[in-house]
Amino acid sequence: MSNNVEVNVRPDPDSLLVQIADYVSTQDVNSELALSTARNCLIDTIGCGLLALTFPACTKMLGPIVPGTTVPHGVRVPGTNFLLDPVKGAFDIGCIIRWLDYNDTWLAAEWGHPSDNLGAILSIADYVSQENVASGKDPLTMRDVLECMIMAHEIQGVLALTNSFNRVGLDHVVLVKVASTAVVTKLLGGTTNQIVDAVSQAWVDGQSLRTYRHSPNAGSRKSWAAGDATSRAVRLALITLSGEMGYPGALSAPTWGFEDVSFGGKKLALSQPLGTYVMENVLFKISFPAEFHAQTAVEAAVTLHPQIIDRLDDIANIEVTTHESAIRIISKSGALNNPADRDHCLQYMIAIGLIHGDLIAEHYEDDVAADPRVDALREKMTIQEDARYTQEYLEADKRSIANRIQIFFNDGSSTDIVEVEYPIGHKRRREEGIPVLEQKFKTNLLKSFDESTAESILVKCLDQQSLEAMSVLDFQAMLAVDTNSF
Repeated sequence: MSNNVEVNVRPDPDSLLVQIADYVSTQDVNSELALSTARNCLIDTIGCGLLALTFPACTKMLGPIVPGTTVPHGVRVPGTNFLLDPVKGAFDIGCIIRWLDYNDTWLAAEWGHPSDNLGAILSIADYVSQENVASGKDPLTMRDVLECMIMAHEIQGVLALTNSFNRVGLDHVVLVKVASTAVVTKLLGGTTNQIVDAVSQAWVDGQSLRTYRHSPNAGSRKSWAAGDATSRAVRLALITLSGEMGYPGALSAPTWGFEDVSFGGKKLALSQPLGTYVMENVLFKISFPAEFHAQTAVEAAVTLHPQIIDRLDDIANIEVTTHESAIRIISKSGALNNPADRDHCLQYMIAIGLIHGDLIAEHYEDDVAADPRVDALREKMTIQEDARYTQEYLEADKRSIANRIQIFFNDGSSTDIVEVEYPIGHKRRREEGIPVLEQKFKTNLLKSFDESTAESILVKCLDQQSLEAMSVLDFQAMLAVDTNSF
């Protein structure tokens, strides 16, 4: 006689949940390199958000869900006068950060943009600081924000080193949700066990498909997906801190856990201990608002611009040599239907660099895309892989993002080969890149503030000690505006 029953023994928490919670609860951030890089990351990320406020497609997503809603201790969104609940505040900050595909990047087996987590971190830091002051306590400081950024970067980035979510069709914002949930649960006063529970909720949660990043469905959801992930992280943290239970076998449960349901039965694991590695090595998008696999290709195209701009009609072939990830993610032919489609097309971005000698956010708009020279150049491109580029893309001591371009003309002549292996935002080019990053921040500040105010903000943000000591409330007030001009 059979006895078809399951043995209902609740397991200990999955080891990955415990590792993340222990790290967030106990990590002592004492790396000066990580802290200074986090400050640069903070200002760059805020600047990207301010630039995005000039695009109506972004600003239509912002503000309270029900117009006119007011909340106590409302969260400020940089460059606006909104006062929002912390869940919508996280969405809005995350949305403006990511809208233009211009904030930092991490590339490995999985890729993503670890500064996306700032949407959740800054929202909750603002909210908690206001709650603290209301109850007679001190507000959080920007040092707290920088430390949380370092930890969120590390969780997202180390998980990305060897675990490829894109290979099973899941979007990388799952890692934003997990990392943000962990750090904001801590900011809200959660214990190690509560962080375990909250992170388990993030893994159990439904995860976004990569549908909106790829042909034939590429669209603007990819620009607000990070805001969605950070807002969900805040919601899950608040639910957990209300006393809601967690799910200890969220990853490993046979049949029903994340690994079996969504990860092809493979085990999720950390390939190295959690520390400060990711922030110290993060990639900045300094020169171009372009998907990162194309950054060096655009740099090469801009270099070639003066040589070919008067010979566009004489071009016979454009030979582009790249790495496997770029081919798989952003190489495509055919009609490009919207800005989100164009900024994930390697050929489009190269064509713009060749024609204009630059690539800015406005170049993805319909009027620029309508230039017949763009598609004419796209049709002349051949894309091929260099195995060395693919290998060194994954090597821990290199993490190159290499591209090279050579252009051939109808008369049989050609340009020199232009090869760029490391973009200006790479750690290997920090000395060259940081002054450009600071100028990028000032330029973006001027989108929302007058020259005098922008200079004042810049001075405060470039001083490491001063910024770390600044209260979150003062930082948020510094970046708020009286009225919304959009």
